[in-house]
Amino acid sequence: MKEKMKKEKTPKPKYHMGQNAWYMIKLAWTSGEKKVIVLSLLSALLAVALNLINLYVSPTILSVVERRAPVPELIGTITGFVLALMFVSAAAEYVNENTMYGRISVRGEIIALLHKKTATTSYPNLFEERFKKLRAKSQDAINSNNAATEAVWTTLTELATNILGFAFYVVLMSSVQPILMVAILVTTVISYVIGNRVNEWGYRHREEEGELEDRMYYLGRRASDLTAAKDIRIFGLRPWIDELYSKLVEAYTAFQQKAQGVYIWAKIVDLLLTFVRNGLAYAYLVRLVLNNGLSVAEFLLFFSAVSGFTTWVTGILGGFNTLYKQSLDISTVRECMEYEEPFRFENGEAITPEEDKKYEIRLENVFFRYPGADRDTLSNINLTLHPGEKLAVVGLNGAGKTTLIKLICGFLDPTEGRVLLDGKDIREYNRRDYYRMFSAVFQSFSLLAGTIATNVAQDSVDIDMQRVKECVEKAGLRKKTESLKNGYETYLNREVFEEAILLSGGETQRLMLARALYKNAPFIVLDEPTAALDPIAESELYQKYNEMTSGKSSIYISHRLASTRFCDRIILIDGGGISEEGTHEELMKAGGKYAGLYEVQSKYYKEGEEEHGEN
Repeated sequence: MKEKMKKEKTPKPKYHMGQNAWYMIKLAWTSGEKKVIVLSLLSALLAVALNLINLYVSPTILSVVERRAPVPELIGTITGFVLALMFVSAAAEYVNENTMYGRISVRGEIIALLHKKTATTSYPNLFEERFKKLRAKSQDAINSNNAATEAVWTTLTELATNILGFAFYVVLMSSVQPILMVAILVTTVISYVIGNRVNEWGYRHREEEGELEDRMYYLGRRASDLTAAKDIRIFGLRPWIDELYSKLVEAYTAFQQKAQGVYIWAKIVDLLLTFVRNGLAYAYLVRLVLNNGLSVAEFLLFFSAVSGFTTWVTGILGGFNTLYKQSLDISTVRECMEYEEPFRFENGEAITPEEDKKYEIRLENVFFRYPGADRDTLSNINLTLHPGEKLAVVGLNGAGKTTLIKLICGFLDPTEGRVLLDGKDIREYNRRDYYRMFSAVFQSFSLLAGTIATNVAQDSVDIDMQRVKECVEKAGLRKKTESLKNGYETYLNREVFEEAILLSGGETQRLMLARALYKNAPFIVLDEPTAALDPIAESELYQKYNEMTSGKSSIYISHRLASTRFCDRIILIDGGGISEEGTHEELMKAGGKYAGLYEVQSKYYKEGEEEHGEN
């Protein structure tokens, strides 16, 4: 796998340093944190001022002593420098402390944008390997105060400081031999080039690192997931999970060791160049003292200035080096947030569900193949869901039932063919508007860390409590809800709220029904949400759905054929296509595959009832 990763060509970052620095500045300005820009500039000015005071304090005092100036002048000079140091230091500390909060806010804005992208991106993007890797690496760039999206402000401030200081020192050092300044610049530039190449190495291997991090995160999340707790214990999965995780940690450690090896060699080269650079500077100053009669105060000033000049040049190039590395992370975040959308959203045609309008969905010659698959999951599907019709989709596991639902709901687009809403291709609509046409309960549904009311309304602000109560009543969950101490304000999900309760499987299903009823969309979709229930409970709940959704177009998926007998029409998915179609009675009379599956399941459930003495 590693060899394969090495051969793959990693794309260059989409944005360079200047573009990313300007992006952060614009984001601070537009997000209402203009003070971050102002305080960063002020911090740079104060840092340069503090450095210049420190540069001149010793030579100036020494010059006063050499002139044998009166004691009051000496005391005044010392007092002036002390007061200047105190004032500038206090101002710098105050500015730096207050800058931090604005920087955190700007990073928070990026976090919000990144999360919004993840929550609203086209559904297929969530399974694109490149998007997943970009998202994993983007998390590293936003997850702490030291992450690139916040630390970049420190880098930009230090760069501004070093550039201002460099400009002043160039003027000061104009009397020094130019060849010395050239030597300092050349050795520092070499260090910069080497450091830049090292940072580029990390970017070139970011996908390899991202894949390892993604797998470690997945295993850690699954191991701590309450839904997997029983499986881990009953099947003794812990040693296996530990082994997998240990191997990933070992691979990740090896990757980091390799990376650190590259960085260490770069540091060694930098130290050697620094030694050469400083040696030349100090040798030249000693020569000036011996041959040109440089005064003690001048020697001290130039001695400090040479060291400071080296620091400014190193700081500038080192700052650009750091900015380049941070720019790579910021570019990754921007690429993730700007990831191409295959669906239309704001640029699509708007559509608003009308409560009394009857809609029709039609699939014309629809084919679908998952990326990388060697065959179609669905082939040549032609299907019409008529207004107010209750349609059942049945078939063996893996037949493509859920894929069909994803196509109807607009989570996926056909590889070939069209999905039409009232005769218009759904790809023309704003996809988010199109989603408003559906209320759905899927196999894996989301139970928010909130109250029963917020889970029904899927909102925490504009909740119509009367409607919530009506939907809970219709779903058959009123008695349970009102028996709780906090009623509709009872919290669910103990991962967040200690006082939260756990609903049973059947109660959770009824809560999902209440949620679907609250949305009151034109289409109801049930994608095997009751698979965890027993056949009788499932049948009862489906009947409940049938009663509550009277007059609406509904699609029911179940691998238990008896649960969907009430539907107006049943289609059997087999071999990637619709192999049988009709009412329950018509399909049983035809004696085809549906009838055979029904008889097998019916016999199994009857035997189970007899064994347990059930009526």
